[in-house]
Amino acid sequence: MPRQTLQMKRWKRVEYERLVDRGVFEPGDRLELIDGLLLVSEPQSSPHYTAIRLVERVLARAFGEGWDVRAQAPIALDDASEPEPDVAVVRGAPRDYSTSHPAHPVLVVEVAASSLDFDREHKASLYARARCPEYWIVNLLDRVLEVQREPTPEPSAPYGWDYAVVDVLSPADQVSTLGAPAIQIAVGDLLP
Repeated sequence: MPRQTLQMKRWKRVEYERLVDRGVFEPGDRLELIDGLLLVSEPQSSPHYTAIRLVERVLARAFGEGWDVRAQAPIALDDASEPEPDVAVVRGAPRDYSTSHPAHPVLVVEVAASSLDFDREHKASLYARARCPEYWIVNLLDRVLEVQREPTPEPSAPYGWDYAVVDVLSPADQVSTLGAPAIQIAVGDLLP
C-alpha cells in the first residue's frame, strides 16, 4: 500500500485572529501561532509562573514610563506568526495597542523548562527573523539567563535567522538590556 502524504494547513495571522474573535478557542487555551502552525504552550509550574512575574516586575522598573511590559500577550511578528512570549517589552502604553497587537518588541523573554530546546532553536530563530534586537531565555533547568543579541541570517536555522551573540549569565551576574542600558539587573532577581 503506498504511503499517504499528510496535508497541513498553515494559518495566516489574520485568519488566526478571526478564529480568536469568533470564540473558536476556549478561554484559557494556551495557543500561539508560530510560522503558520498552532502551538500548544507549555503548562505553567509554580516556578515558571513565578519567574514570569519576577521578569515582568524587574523589566517594568528598568524601562519605566514610555514602555509597555507585556506578560503572555500576543506579538504580531509577521503574517504567519503571533507568539505569546512570557514577557515582551514594546514602546508606548497599553492603550496604544487596543486595536492591534504590537509588532516590534525591543526585548522578548521566554521562561523555559520543558520547552528549553524549542525556545533555543525555534523561538530564537523566529524572533531573530522578526529582527527583535534582544531575546532572553530564563533557563529554569540550569538557573541561568541566556541573552541573545544581533539577529543575523543563518540558513541552517529553522526560520533562516538566528542570533550572532549568545551569553549565558549566572545568578551572581548583572545584565543590562539594550533598551535600558544604564540599568543593571541582577540575574538572580529574575529566577524563582
